[in-house]
Amino acid sequence: MIEALLMVPREGGNSAMILLVQMAMFVAIFYFLLIRPQQKEQRKRQEMINAVTKGQEVVTHGGIVGKVVKDSAHRLTIETAGSKIEIDRSGVARVLDGSDEAARP
Repeated sequence: MIEALLMVPREGGNSAMILLVQMAMFVAIFYFLLIRPQQKEQRKRQEMINAVTKGQEVVTHGGIVGKVVKDSAHRLTIETAGSKIEIDRSGVARVLDGSDEAARP
């Protein structure tokens, strides 16, 4: 009866299998909680950057707000305060829509 309560494994193969299952679960949890959401966010940002076209207002990572006057595959020319600035597409932090303009003073 005491032997049944202790449940001592007869062979070492079971402990290795349990370790592999635990490691697989750890990797799966790590993937679904950290890697996958970050990949989704990167994909969404890349789609936003690729969709920027002439006439839209954008904010750069440096905080410059301007209207896109020319767009090409890798660069954007924005006009801000009467001057034109050429930036890399990846420098766009966000695209302003009509609701953001109403919030400006």
